[in-house]
Amino acid sequence: MRRPSPPAGSDADRTIGHPTFAQPAPTADPTEFEVKHASDTAAYAAIDKLNAAHKLNPMPFPAPRGGAEPVLTLQAVLGNNAAAIAAIEAAGQIVFHAGGDCGSTIGPKSQNAVTDKMVSDFVGEAPGASPQFNFLLGDVVYSFGELQYYYDQFYEPYRSYPAPILAVAGNHDGMVSPLAHAKSLDGFLRNFCAQGFVVRSEAGGLTRTAQIQPGVFYTLEAPFVRILALYSNTLEDPGYISGTGIGSSQITFLRAALNRVKAEKFSGALVIAHHHPPYTAGASRHGWSIQMQAEIDQECAAAGVWPHAVLSGHAHNYQRFTRTRADGTQIPYVVCGNMGHGLQQLSPRGGPVLRAPQVLQPATKTADQIVFERYDDGDYGYLRVIVSQAQLRIEYHPSADGSQAKTPDDSVTVDLATRKLTQYVAKDLGHPAAVRQTAKLAAAHPATWTAAPAAGTRKKKKTKR
Repeated sequence: MRRPSPPAGSDADRTIGHPTFAQPAPTADPTEFEVKHASDTAAYAAIDKLNAAHKLNPMPFPAPRGGAEPVLTLQAVLGNNAAAIAAIEAAGQIVFHAGGDCGSTIGPKSQNAVTDKMVSDFVGEAPGASPQFNFLLGDVVYSFGELQYYYDQFYEPYRSYPAPILAVAGNHDGMVSPLAHAKSLDGFLRNFCAQGFVVRSEAGGLTRTAQIQPGVFYTLEAPFVRILALYSNTLEDPGYISGTGIGSSQITFLRAALNRVKAEKFSGALVIAHHHPPYTAGASRHGWSIQMQAEIDQECAAAGVWPHAVLSGHAHNYQRFTRTRADGTQIPYVVCGNMGHGLQQLSPRGGPVLRAPQVLQPATKTADQIVFERYDDGDYGYLRVIVSQAQLRIEYHPSADGSQAKTPDDSVTVDLATRKLTQYVAKDLGHPAAVRQTAKLAAAHPATWTAAPAAGTRKKKKTKR
């Protein structure tokens, strides 16, 4: 592969009129970047001074295409491939990947480990079990979303990923270095919000087309699921979806999207996705975005429509929370910000290790109970999400498990009708012959089979060898 030349500019873009994803033939993982990432020490020193002087504010962004509620369908993402959508519906479920904070500034090793394991989810799967897209939760390219780093931090790592990649923008995708004359979100808008299927110059010798999202906030419609994507802006903390300088267009969008869910009596899974997490635990450098969460809650309460789950990144680790509302319904809030960028520990170095689960916020007359359920602050990883007509399941897979492991280290399942956490109803793997063979053995040799003490199943007696 080669690095982009030139690193930016539409003069080298190629409009091809249809989406393309993975390369025709696999290639070895790169061991170093094509474009060495320059030091950001001076830029962050300038940012710290501005922050201390309270001179950093959320930055404006262009209005998306599509009115109050910009909508993007998976069918459009797939080049209007109606047959692909019909196949998903026939399978009775949709599977997709998610996670954030993928761009690395020190080299490709950590991100390669995550993407290699994600690609393994496409191999040897039963019908309907392969992921249909990847939904990135922000901070795709560090440190300031620069165009010259898109090849090393996005296109090259996903060269073998055979499905569309969508995203919400993170603070690093939109923030601008005080030492650079750049435009906020320039790289993100070019590579995720194109108006047609075009291969950007940033892709270099690769052929993945830029994504056709209508803007930095939108509704993604796919079989069994709707994702409401929000842009939580450019500050390290907290996240903002409205306010001075950025207006209230996202509040208008959220209101329109939730009211449409209600009007259409949408019975599938409703997921809200943004970069900054509402909740974090331990010694994480990223805190709660209380005001942003209150604005989202206000719109959900007004419409009488609440999400089945909320996904975010920003904190460079994995964290899962359960919010139990006053009516007994439960919403998992999942933070997955460990797809390649540097990990952040939740326990102070040398201090006591954080234990989970534990109550992070007790229920009161004005606040819901928040339980910190699980975390992983020592591995890179990603989410695998499965949605059927009845359930939403979110799995966490660390890259350290390797491509030969296809069992999650953590998972949570929501019953879509009751909106409560439940046991996952597993799919039939299609091995009836093995079941029949076991039954025949039990019938033919009853003396060698005994009832398990507490299970009522049959198990073979141990014999001496």
